[in-house]
Amino acid sequence: MKRINYWKVLRTVVIAGILAVLFRSYLFASYVVDGKSMEPTLYDENLIMVNKMAYDLHNINRFDVIVFHANEKEDYVKRVIGTPGDTIEYKNDRLYLNGEPVEEEYLEPFKKDDGKPLTEDFSLDGVTGESEVPEGKLFVMGDNRRESLDSRYFGFVSQDEVVGKVDVRYWPLSQLGVSF
Repeated sequence: MKRINYWKVLRTVVIAGILAVLFRSYLFASYVVDGKSMEPTLYDENLIMVNKMAYDLHNINRFDVIVFHANEKEDYVKRVIGTPGDTIEYKNDRLYLNGEPVEEEYLEPFKKDDGKPLTEDFSLDGVTGESEVPEGKLFVMGDNRRESLDSRYFGFVSQDEVVGKVDVRYWPLSQLGVSF
C-alpha cells in the first residue's frame, strides 16, 4: 500500500489556489447578465466569462461583446459598434459605418414583422454631438435595440473603462456558447 505524502498534497492545493486567484483576478472574470438589453445574444441571468487580458494583446474590434464599468457600482455588457474615427448612422433599420452599409447578422433572430424597426434612425452627430467616435472612446449598443440603455443615451464609453471581452457563456448549459 502506497503512503500518502500530505506535504505534497497540501503544496499542490496551495499552488492550485494561488493560480486560481491569479487567473480570476488578472485573466478572467465571471459576470451575471442583468437585463434584456443583449437579447437574443445573451439573456437575463446568463453566466458569462470575460477575458480581461484580450485587449492587452490586441485592439478592441467592432462588434466585440464587452463588459465595461458604467459607473462606480455597475458594469454593463454591450456590443462595440464604433471605434475611434468611425462615423455611424442608422437609416431604415440598417447600420452605416463610415458611409458603408454593414450587415448585423446577430440581430436577425430578433427582428419582428410588426412594422417597427429594431433600430430607430439616428446619426452619431444627432445623439452625441460628435461627427465621429473620438480617440480613446467606443460607441456601444445592446443587441435588443428597442430596450437597451446604451451609447445613444449615455454617450461614448472610455476604452479605459473596458473590463474585457465576453468569450464564453457557460450557464445555462443549454445555451453554452463561445466568442460572440
